[in-house]
Amino acid sequence: MIRMFQSQTVEQAKTYFNEALSKADYYIDDQELNGRFHGKLSARLGIENDIVERTVFHKLCDNIHPITGDNLTPRTVDNRRVGYDISFHCPKSVSILHAFGDDDRVLDSFRKSVHETMREMEADMQTRVRIDGQNHDRDTGELLWTDFIHQTARPVDDHPPDPHLHCHCFTFNATWDETEHRIKAGQFHNIKRDMPWYQARFQKRLADKLSELGYGIRKTGRSFEVSIVPQKAIEHFSKRTNAIGQTAKELGITDPEELDQLGARTRGKKQSSRSMPELKKSWVGQLKNVGIDHHLNEEIETTLPDLNSGQCIDHALSHSFARKSVERDRRILAEGYLHGIDSKAVSLDDIDQAFEQDDRVFKVPDGKDKLCTTIPVQAEEKRMVKLAKDMRGTVNPISPIMNETVFENLNDEQAVAVKHILKSNDRLIMVRGGAGTGKTTMMKSAVKLIEETERRVYAFAPTADASRDMLRSEGFEKADTVARLLKDDKLQSEIKDQVIWIDEAGMLGTKDMGDILELADDLNARVILTGDTRQHTSVQRGDAMRILRQVAGIPIPSVNRIYRQKGKEYREAVEAISSGDISGGFDKLESLGCIEEIETNDVSKQLANDYLQAQKEKRSALVISPTNEQAQLVTDGIRQGLKNSGELEDKDRPYSRLKNLYYSNAQKKDWRSYSKGQVVQLHQNMPGLKKGSQATVSYVDDKNVKIAQDGQTHSLDLFRPDDFDVYKSFEINLSKGDRIRITKNGFDNNGRRLNNGKILEVDSFSRQGDIRLKTPNRRNGTVYEIDKGFGNFNHAYCITSYASQGKTVDRVLIAQPSATFPASNMKQFYVSVSRGREAVKIYTDDKKDLLQTIHKEGDRMSVHELEELDQGRTQSKTKTITPNKGDYEPDI
Repeated sequence: MIRMFQSQTVEQAKTYFNEALSKADYYIDDQELNGRFHGKLSARLGIENDIVERTVFHKLCDNIHPITGDNLTPRTVDNRRVGYDISFHCPKSVSILHAFGDDDRVLDSFRKSVHETMREMEADMQTRVRIDGQNHDRDTGELLWTDFIHQTARPVDDHPPDPHLHCHCFTFNATWDETEHRIKAGQFHNIKRDMPWYQARFQKRLADKLSELGYGIRKTGRSFEVSIVPQKAIEHFSKRTNAIGQTAKELGITDPEELDQLGARTRGKKQSSRSMPELKKSWVGQLKNVGIDHHLNEEIETTLPDLNSGQCIDHALSHSFARKSVERDRRILAEGYLHGIDSKAVSLDDIDQAFEQDDRVFKVPDGKDKLCTTIPVQAEEKRMVKLAKDMRGTVNPISPIMNETVFENLNDEQAVAVKHILKSNDRLIMVRGGAGTGKTTMMKSAVKLIEETERRVYAFAPTADASRDMLRSEGFEKADTVARLLKDDKLQSEIKDQVIWIDEAGMLGTKDMGDILELADDLNARVILTGDTRQHTSVQRGDAMRILRQVAGIPIPSVNRIYRQKGKEYREAVEAISSGDISGGFDKLESLGCIEEIETNDVSKQLANDYLQAQKEKRSALVISPTNEQAQLVTDGIRQGLKNSGELEDKDRPYSRLKNLYYSNAQKKDWRSYSKGQVVQLHQNMPGLKKGSQATVSYVDDKNVKIAQDGQTHSLDLFRPDDFDVYKSFEINLSKGDRIRITKNGFDNNGRRLNNGKILEVDSFSRQGDIRLKTPNRRNGTVYEIDKGFGNFNHAYCITSYASQGKTVDRVLIAQPSATFPASNMKQFYVSVSRGREAVKIYTDDKKDLLQTIHKEGDRMSVHELEELDQGRTQSKTKTITPNKGDYEPDI
């Protein structure tokens, strides 16, 4: 694993060196290795391989040349970015192997793997070019970094530290620009972007080196362990991880990636120095005390003897293109490396070469990298576009003559949209309806007029929440999901010669959209799509509605006049953002006092206070954050505040919550993706197992995954990946009065439907531990009861913008500190700020960077856009690729 953290200030960097890198803090005396300077820039400065001394490190932090005393870069500005701590972490079993064994080759393999990876980062180094009106980045290929190798984790409470082999490569924000012949600040953007590639290569090369030494390797999710080390020993020497887990429980953090970030931020207490022999003696005693010794069997190796580089690429393509039509080559390769991580017979070079020679992949240069798609993905998008184009001008208008009085209750935009629907000669019709613009009012009027022509309108939406909850509550009583439309033969027969209306169609991918258009063509049915291409799109690949507008040229009138926001200024801000004027909308929100810049640590506290204030004032409120980590932090603050005010029962009851791991079909087919304790939930019946039921992974070995249910063991059919999902179980606390959100379609104990996204309130608990739920703020509503093992729910106090789409509240509160910026973009911001009727409040620690961040559109590149890029680069007709291999179809 590789972590990359930025040192914001000079003092922060110096303090980090003094208290963490160079001193015995959680690092113990007599066991750490001296840090040295590395990189081509270190040689240029005359300090290559020198031991890192405090005075030299501090001079570099102060932008001073360590030899000449001159400025390192031309300008020294306040609060400049000094550098980055790029830390490399071994799998726990490697740390244990190194700590208990006498094989110095383990440490040497680790050190070599670190430096080989750092040299790859160095080769990708760039600097910004801004002189004479230029605005681009130039390759430099030089870095300056230090390496501090440590062998223990931070201690926990009174325990001695656990073994944990890792290396801190503090990398200074400096590089040599040969063109300008001077040292300048570095441009690390692409290095941060490509971190999954560097990480996968580091892990693969370390696994290969250890395998060459004779150690067996077992693949574990997205990493590996050496098989000689028992899992029980790994779990025992994870006291630091367990302590992080306890802290996370207190904070409400559950996601594995978020736990990793929490571990990097927390600190352990100092202890008196211990020598390495003392530590080893302590570690041996710990293992004996818990019954772990050399008699314990080692874990099985997962190496596939017949695995080859082509199979690694097959897996990488299947996984990568499940959710994107275009992907960067390094992201694809990272998946290939991880797939072959336990096979030394397949090298990094083998996988690189197999990918480069794979003529199923269409590659377009983009700087040093390539943007890629595949023949089937191209064909899928082109099929959808052709179907749409073929629907132009093929039918008579639904109602070419209309009485203008029917539009009296509509505004001009809504009336234009209805007329377009009724007068169009196209079988496919689209209307863009922005958030809060009265799209449903327009839809009701159009449906009424269509049905007066003796046609029936069948309403659908991509999600159960949008269809069975939202549309049905608006009077479309039989509204259902697109999934049901595509698989229900009886329903399809009813739709022949009628009208299919799909709301929130911007959330459809290219495959489903193509299937809908083909179905409509077969049934002689018309298709009406309403949605907003500026909001969130499909999880599956392809932003279908945007592509139909841009590529197929389908006309799309817009309903833009907003009604949701009651205040004029707030409404104008949302209108500006909806139209693409991000800076204008942001400025309006700032002038209204809607954007509050506060310290990172205060974001969750302040937001929780404002949420509780809204509750006191009887105003509905929705809290949104781009990331689940920030959402969990806010949730903890809100729950504690509700307990303090007596609105939430103080007593917590522990339950299991299931978090979907969102395995792609490629991952589901790989038995090495599974681990004991995971939960499998079925979408279809399997031998001995019923649709909707859960089973726990009990055993995993060579190409076989065993799952247990009610004391019975079954084999999981890995060749039916569409028929199940894989989850990990986490503990969640519930109290009477808690609000929860259902996270998967299902049914309660009495057969009542529970749709994904539905928000309910905990009413009470049965003696058996089952949970009774009710609709919030309703005295006489449906009471649901779910089994204590239901699992598919989470707290509903703070949700992501994706989960918030389609919801409306009085006040919306948005937690968006800089830690959430990687998940922030224009779509996320627009969806978030447009949820409120009365007010919006955005909490951040950096207004300037937030504005820059939300200018990112968030659109995924389409095949058509990739082809246009290729045409622009080559000034020639888009190449047509004819593969000489068998057809490749990505799993969905």
